[in-house]
Amino acid sequence: MGRTWKPDPSARFRRRLGKTAHELDHSDGKDECPDIWQLDNGDVAVIGRDLTAHYGPSLPDGVRLAEDERLVVIPGNMLSAAKPDIPDA
Repeated sequence: MGRTWKPDPSARFRRRLGKTAHELDHSDGKDECPDIWQLDNGDVAVIGRDLTAHYGPSLPDGVRLAEDERLVVIPGNMLSAAKPDIPDA
């Protein structure tokens, strides 16, 4: 059975969801900036620290990472700050 969702690499960044890492005191303004962006096709891109190697072996039952997937971590308040920008389902 094939994968039902595939990312579209032609999609472009449309708008930031939430606040910048600098606004949330998670960046010195130079680099190391976690971020959440909505793409022009509606998908969401998350920039965070790659902790696949750390969390991969201890994923909860039923959770799997494909070879081309990475588990990234962002500050919790960054996702909370994005809540007003995320539409209800």
